[in-house]
Amino acid sequence: MFARVVNVLCGAGLIALVVVALNGGLAAAAPANVGIENGAPAPPLVVTEFDGTAFDLAKFRGKVVLVNYWATWCAPCRKEMPALDAFYRRYHAHGLEMIGISVDFQRDLDKARKLAKTVDYPTAHTGGITNNGFGTQNGVPVTYVIDLDGVVRDKFIATPDKLLNDVVVPLLQHTEPAR
Repeated sequence: MFARVVNVLCGAGLIALVVVALNGGLAAAAPANVGIENGAPAPPLVVTEFDGTAFDLAKFRGKVVLVNYWATWCAPCRKEMPALDAFYRRYHAHGLEMIGISVDFQRDLDKARKLAKTVDYPTAHTGGITNNGFGTQNGVPVTYVIDLDGVVRDKFIATPDKLLNDVVVPLLQHTEPAR
């Protein structure tokens, strides 16, 4: 029953406050997500990926970047991950980068790492963030689309294929394929 309630609240974006409160202090380190507007420069984001690699959004100028927040307890998150992974694998060579950031509780970090191993795109946990201009998310799943100039172009509450194709693919057409 609890899992069903969490999934309903997750889909409605209402569980984020509980997550922040229980996630070990992220709320104190990062303000609530306010002011990330389409057309504005992307805020800073530096996070250590699960494999230990540093991800610094600023270093991806000239690439289109998806910044996705997810959780293992969120059914819509788990549902969209295979589609995001397929999209990433298809377009990575055409200038697409991505980071999936888990907002799971610290105690569920092993579950998050296990689920993260099912996708090819880089993944991390909010506890690994050292520079968080995105702040605390008000719900998951949420995906930000950053263009090759480092500008926020869109924010998806869920990420169906149609949005990826209609919003992200046209941005990729302005990038050079990776060599």
